[in-house]
Amino acid sequence: MIGLIQRVSNASVVVDGETTGAIGEGILLLLGVQRDDSSASADKLLNKVLNYRIFADEQGRMNRSLLDCGYELLVVSQFTLAADTGKGTRPGFSRAAAPELAEELYRYFLQQAALQVTTASGRFGADMKVSLTNDGPVTFWLEV
Repeated sequence: MIGLIQRVSNASVVVDGETTGAIGEGILLLLGVQRDDSSASADKLLNKVLNYRIFADEQGRMNRSLLDCGYELLVVSQFTLAADTGKGTRPGFSRAAAPELAEELYRYFLQQAALQVTTASGRFGADMKVSLTNDGPVTFWLEV
């Protein structure tokens, strides 16, 4: 399971002209599910996202987590994160999970996240318009 996290001042996702999710300060997570992922992978990545220390402490150092700060999480499914880009100029998607598994794990991830933090989301499989104000910018690639 792959997560691209961005520290944001705000972020939102729109599908067919409708805002499906929006947050203030927190993390925008682009979530990629790979074919060998499971609920255990989702739990491990969620723990990492919630506890990753990317917010400033009193000395201005990145030493506080989303949980420490009480900020929000916006999760957007993005199968292209699982792309194989090693050869040529066209990505391959053989590492990506089948849509049924990916959606199941995406929904599981959202349910587990919502138990711990305020969570918003995009819509699985939809053409989404994501807007954000990247704070820093601070962006990290997390993989479990």
